[in-house]
This record gives sequence, C-alpha cells and structure tokens, in this order.
Amino acid sequence: MLLALLCGLAVAQLQIARLKYEGGGDWYNDPDAVPNLAKELNSRTNIRVSTDEAQVSLLGEKLYQYPFLFMTGHGNISFTDDEVKRLRRFLEAGGFLYADDDYGMDAAFRREMARVFPNSELVELGFDHPIYHQVYDFPDGLPKIHEHEEGPPHGYGIFVGGRMAVFYTFNTNISDGWTAAHKDPPDVREQAYRMGINIVSYFLTS
Repeated sequence: MLLALLCGLAVAQLQIARLKYEGGGDWYNDPDAVPNLAKELNSRTNIRVSTDEAQVSLLGEKLYQYPFLFMTGHGNISFTDDEVKRLRRFLEAGGFLYADDDYGMDAAFRREMARVFPNSELVELGFDHPIYHQVYDFPDGLPKIHEHEEGPPHGYGIFVGGRMAVFYTFNTNISDGWTAAHKDPPDVREQAYRMGINIVSYFLTS
C-alpha cells in the first residue's frame, strides 16, 4: 500500500504529516513550521508539497496516506503497544519519520524508538551521508539553529533493510528555524530551510 503511494508521489503532491502522540509533549508546537518549509520547497525545487500540514495519529485510518511523518516537541512521548506495532509496520513498509528534538524530548524519543525497533539502534550519521549533500551541501553535518545544549548538533538514523527509515536531529532544532515565531536571523532561517529541503529530497530519492 505505502510503496504504491510512494511511486505515485513522482507525479502527485506530497503532504507532510505531523505525528500526534500522548505523554505530555507538545507535538503541536510551531504550527507554521511545516507550511513555511513547504512553500520553500515549492519555490526552490521541482518537488510539489501541500502547504497544508496534515496531523495524524499512529492508529488513525489515514496514516498510510502520509509516507513522510514529522515529529517534534518538548518533553515526554508515550506510545501504546498498538502504536509501537503500527509505527514499526509503517516504517518497514517504506514510510519515513523525521523527528526534531525541540528541547527535552531526547530521552523519551530514544526510549520509545527502542520499543519500535528493539534490535536496531539510532546510529550517528557521518558527515558524508547523502542527507547532508542532497540539494544543499553541509560538509560539517547539521547546522546549529538553536543552542539548547553545549556542543555540536547530532543527526541519527535508524536503518530498515539498508534504508534509513528514521532521521533524528538533536541539539539543533532545525524546525524552529522554519517558523517566524522565534525571529531567527535570515541567515539562520536559511540554513534551517536548506536542511529541511535536503531531508524531504532525501526521503523522495533514497
């Protein structure tokens, strides 16, 4: 089902879906982030993306209509056993999850992903990984958009059958740079948009 949908995206419009979850973390924060990224994708690339953000839960009937899931927030994340199984099936079928720590969700995200893929770890990506060179070149890996922790940003992946099904960004907060709410300088927002474009392009071509 999902693989057929992915093939159709070559001529159709992608719609990015924000993942809703329980546990107390604010999955809904920065509501203009995805629409703003979509506008940049449409203006800068030949990728067509809906500027309306979908919002889906893991047990929702429409989950498989959205092969690209975006997840962010502050604080706790909690999946039920059924949600764990559904997310695993979704990712194994060709779906993709981009998770961006908006400060405070790291421990919970790692805990829940260990339930989804108990035999697969989050692996830090080398700077030569294609996601850093897809459309725009980031020779030193992720740009630092917001300073939440000391030290550099980190990008991690979970691989399913050789394909990266989960991309997780920590200590950078890429998606905060897509929203106007934080009033980031233009050069910082530009770096965030460029990395976001790379992530979506990587999903569509990998």
